Amino acid sequence: MWHGRFREDTAEIVQKFTQSLDMDWRLAKYDIYGSIAHARMLGESGIIAAEESQLLERGLRQVLEEIQKGIFVPKESLEDVHMNIEARLTELIGPVGAKLHTGRSRNDQSATTVRLFLRKEMVDVGDGLLMLMESLIDRATAHRTTIVPGYTHLQQAQPISMGHYWMSHFWAFSRDLRRVLFALESMDECPLGAGALAGSTLPLDRDFTAKLLGFRKPTDNSLDSVSHRDHMLDCQYALAMIMLHVSRLSEDLVIYSSREFGWLDLPDSFCTGSSMMPQKKNPDVLELARGRTGGVFGDLVNLTVTLKALPSTYNRDMQEDKRPLWNSLQVVRDVLEVMPSLVARVDINQEKALESFREGFALATDVAEYLVMKGVPFREAHAKVGRAVRWCLDNYKELQELSLEEWKKLIPEVEEDLMKLLSLEQAVNRRNTYGGTSFKQVSLQIERGVKLLEDYRGQLASYPAKFVL
Repeated sequence: MWHGRFREDTAEIVQKFTQSLDMDWRLAKYDIYGSIAHARMLGESGIIAAEESQLLERGLRQVLEEIQKGIFVPKESLEDVHMNIEARLTELIGPVGAKLHTGRSRNDQSATTVRLFLRKEMVDVGDGLLMLMESLIDRATAHRTTIVPGYTHLQQAQPISMGHYWMSHFWAFSRDLRRVLFALESMDECPLGAGALAGSTLPLDRDFTAKLLGFRKPTDNSLDSVSHRDHMLDCQYALAMIMLHVSRLSEDLVIYSSREFGWLDLPDSFCTGSSMMPQKKNPDVLELARGRTGGVFGDLVNLTVTLKALPSTYNRDMQEDKRPLWNSLQVVRDVLEVMPSLVARVDINQEKALESFREGFALATDVAEYLVMKGVPFREAHAKVGRAVRWCLDNYKELQELSLEEWKKLIPEVEEDLMKLLSLEQAVNRRNTYGGTSFKQVSLQIERGVKLLEDYRGQLASYPAKFVL
């Protein structure tokens, strides 16, 4: 494609070093879609004859058919997906094939192709997130009135509704879905027609191609169009955050299902055993999801470091922008395929969960806040309850076991009305502030979550995978 300038052919070792087919052959379909739109525009604008435009489109569709049937095997000597397709097109239709690249550089061509590919991929990621969030809603509904310990510093803190716990992860993944939608919005501009860096002297109709390819508008600046990869970083960051939240959820489920906690039960079909110890039930799926998170974080760093000090506009370093992102997409796709089904089958052993509250003093904060309502300053109430807990520890008693007389000896401000408050269900249901753990508030969260899922579905549907072609 550049032999006119050079006295020597490209060395074979250089061809091998610079090829990108291992990364970009998966883009073939989208490259052809972009080329069809470009060919139509060339014909509509009178840059080439209408018959030539139609011939280019027929040839491109034939190339696509050959690729889909596995007939067309790309050549490494042609470097990338773009040149392989153009070369095969020219073989099929003759010299007119050489007109396809009129008014176009691989810089704007590749930028457009990647956006078309990522649009479909990120919509799929969004759909996977919706499935995981639906599973969390399902579990929250099933466990709305199930009481389990809540933890800080991995120490028992306060009783909570298990439905409240599941919804905490729902809201984290909802933020991830907003990040996916932001990434989709950031790539919703068409670079086609920006050329190598400065646009073209030819009368290209960039609005025409943008509309054909389903973009909201053309990009605004030709230099910026081929310089930046912000949309790829937006995708990469969204994927990293998804994995961060998957990893945290996985960590919780691994811990709560361990013998030491024992009140959460993982489905057998999503666990493995030990080759030596017959009794083992290992949470391998969750551990692998947690383990693969580091690689996605590394991919984010990889891409940011590649881009951090490049001069404007296009530099060959940017060929490597796809490698980390492709890896992250694969990891997240795999994780979102397995996690919804796993979460949907997690169950709770309520008896063990309640038993785990023994000697945990999870109602201490309730007593302190009871004293606040009696006019005791919180810090003073905190100290009084702390001393009562210390007395219970020394005397092998729990707060719920204390009689009214014992309470009055420990804290004179206590009255009989405290006694009816010292139950786990009361503790949960009295936390009825917006976003709190009461059964009522969890129900309201679930209602909001269901409506939010419908809204997200609509937003994802506005980024079609199909094109006006």
